[in-house]
Formats: sequence, C-alpha cells, structure tokens
Amino acid sequence: MTERAKPGRAHGLISLEAADALWPALTSRAALPTSSGALTRPPAHPRSGYVLLGGRLVPTTEIDDGRWGVAESEVRRAAAELNALRVDRRDLVRVGPFRGTSAPDRDTGTAPSWRRRVATELRRTPPPGPARGRASDGPSSHLAGVEWRRVLVERGCDGARPTWWLPRALVRLLDAAEHAETRWPRTARVRGAAAGERPARPAPGGPTPRRAEDGDGAGAAGPARPATPTPRPYTRQWEDRRYSVLSREPGIALKIAGWLCGVCGETPATVLDHCHEHGYVRAPVCQSCNTRERPDHLYATDVRVAGRYTRLFGSDAEVWLRHWHRCTGCRARTVLPLPHLAAWTAFVDCRPLRPTHRAPRGREPCGALRVSWTGSHYTPGSCLLTVVVDRCPSGEHRVLARVRYRDAVERFGAWLAQTAPAVAEAAGPERTDDLPARPRPVVPDTDGDGLALF
Repeated sequence: MTERAKPGRAHGLISLEAADALWPALTSRAALPTSSGALTRPPAHPRSGYVLLGGRLVPTTEIDDGRWGVAESEVRRAAAELNALRVDRRDLVRVGPFRGTSAPDRDTGTAPSWRRRVATELRRTPPPGPARGRASDGPSSHLAGVEWRRVLVERGCDGARPTWWLPRALVRLLDAAEHAETRWPRTARVRGAAAGERPARPAPGGPTPRRAEDGDGAGAAGPARPATPTPRPYTRQWEDRRYSVLSREPGIALKIAGWLCGVCGETPATVLDHCHEHGYVRAPVCQSCNTRERPDHLYATDVRVAGRYTRLFGSDAEVWLRHWHRCTGCRARTVLPLPHLAAWTAFVDCRPLRPTHRAPRGREPCGALRVSWTGSHYTPGSCLLTVVVDRCPSGEHRVLARVRYRDAVERFGAWLAQTAPAVAEAAGPERTDDLPARPRPVVPDTDGDGLALF
C-alpha cells in the first residue's frame, strides 16, 4: 500500500519515500534495472521542481515544510513507458571515454549531461577487473531511475585504454530525459508568467518549484506536467542546404531541438547530420542515430566492418539509404560517401568471398572484416578499395578483394535498385546540375572529438 498525503492538502500526492518504494515495484518486469532511490538519491534533486523517471520529467511539489511529493499517477505513467521499452543488450553505443571532453558544467545554471556524469563516476570508481564485453558490477548508481552500471559494458583492445558502452535503448532514453530537462527552466518560466506568479529565486540546479496550495478550494492546484513544446517530425525542410552555411545561422541549436530525429522519428534531435564528402545537410538526428550512422574508422582511410552494418545494410537498409540520399551530392551520383561505400563493398558485395571456420554451432565467418582505400580524397574515382580479413584463427591475414571505386559505385547502384527502388528512382545522373566539380575531402571522425554531448 502506498503512502498518501492528507486528503484536501496535496491532492493525491505521495511522499518521495513512498514513490521510491513504488518505482522498483512497478518496474520489476522492465528490461532495464531500476533504482530503489530514484527520487531521493543523487542526481535526483526534487527541490529543482522535478525528478527524471525514465524519459519522463515528473514535477515535484512541497506538500508541507521540508516534505516533498509527486503524483502517483505520474510515477505509474513513467513506469509503464519504461516497461514497454525493448532493449537489445547486443546493440551498444560507446559513451566514453573520448579525448577533448570538457569538465562538468559549473556555475552555468544547467546540469551536466548524463555522459559527463557517467565519465565522472567511472573515473572516481572504475569498474572492477579487466572486462571485455562484460557488464560491470560497480557500486549502485542511477540515472533517471535506471541503474546504468548494471548494464554498462567495458571493452579493451590491444592494450588501448578501455571504452565504455551502454545499450542503445538506454542511450536514447537518457537523451530524451536530458532534452526534457534542458527545456524545463523555460517551460517553468512560461507557466509562472501565465499564472501571474512572482518570480522566485531558483533552487540550486534548477528552477524554483511551485508550492501546493492548502485547503479544499476549487482554485487549489495539483502537480501539472510542464507544457513542453513537442518536437515536430522532420520532413526535409533543410534539403539542399549547405552545412557550412546552415550551421552558422543564429539560434540553430534551438531550431535543431525543435525537430524529431530524421531517422528514427522518436527522439528529439540534437545534432545536424551532414555529408562530410559533399557538404550537404542530411537531417537533424538524435545522438543515438548519429553514432550508429558514423563509420567505424580505425584510421583516416580504414573502416572496421562490425555488427553495426547488419542494420545499416540489412534490416533497416531502406531507412538508412533514404537518409544518406538526403545529401544532394550522393543522391545525384547514386553513391554513398566514400567510407560508407567502402563498408558496403566489404559487408555486402564481398560477403560471398569471406571464408568461414568451424564453430560449436556450425560455421562462422572468419576473423574481423576491414576495408581500406588508397588514392586522393579529392578525386574518389581514383580510389582502390581493399577488403581484408584480420585476426583469422589460423593466423592468416587474407585479402579478399581489391575493387576500383567506379566498379563499387556501379555495383552499389544495382543493389540499391533492388533493395530500395523508391530511393534509387529519386537518384540519377540527370540531377547533377550545380554540384561542385570536385567533392570536398572526406573528414574522418575517429573518436567523436568535438561533439557537444559525446
């Protein structure tokens, strides 16, 4: 039985302690582990006027001196959303460490991003032991009510410093929570102005919470969800725009946040994705889709062909092909940017050439697939793609194929016509007017340096 505040005073609120006990009970069947101190243990700060439960921002209200409460209905809604979340523990996103990341925000009035919180806590209490692809069992800690340490995976490779990975579903959930949190101060000010409230001094880490009215009067106000503007679906409003021009427009960050991700269509966008080779804007996307789309560079001209390409060129191929061909240059020439074309050549075109070896459950592909290219980035037509198998169990390093750029483009065009006819129909050489004579050089992004959140 949940603890309830006195009738007529807090209008169906429950205390934070009661909500703390209710949250893990409601989410016992969720795919992600949840915390028993989601509303009272840091980073939750109820005096800011809200707490984060999953991707939902739940307002808090002071029900009497020193005691805070939340609406039980809001806690149950957040739990229902989390229970409905599907999680693939094999679909991981790297969350750190990255070079060049700044320290957590100080004295700026904004809370540090969840990625910075993760980096700070892991530097303070690193996961025990050398974990390669294994979930770490560090101290209990939560973000938005989810025990992220219990699903954290640490990977190390060839003596390099370990990297940290979280399931993509959790990353998208935390991105949505962070988006709601950044919009809360503006929403709270709008609500306060509409109600004619006198501005109050904000509490540390967020805006001043609204105190619940006493008594049974009809004008008493219970906790209300903040009227956060809902991001709208992206429908190619920035097509044919140059990233170098659009990214310098005043207020572009707020404009990006006003769209839903142009790929998944579910999470608020945070990044303006563009073609590094031709320089055209593709769409505003969320951080999760941005990391999935980015080629897995080993070096400037080397791509590791790992499991992520199963979705990019397999189960979700039509979605990603349509996204890549939002670039005017790629669409006009019926091609992909050089790193993506190289990955497609290795993963799809050279798949029949990849050797296999015996395994307990039949035969498995041999070693690790990698593709590199030689030639000038300014003239991709001169490039030669080399597909290689590394770390073969027999100790061999096999060269599967060497493919000329023009041959790879022709094969990709034929595959595109079969896989995504609508995308192929929109492409074609007749749309090459006003394109630059020479494509821009490919800009490799090896580890996410310079990203706002990564």
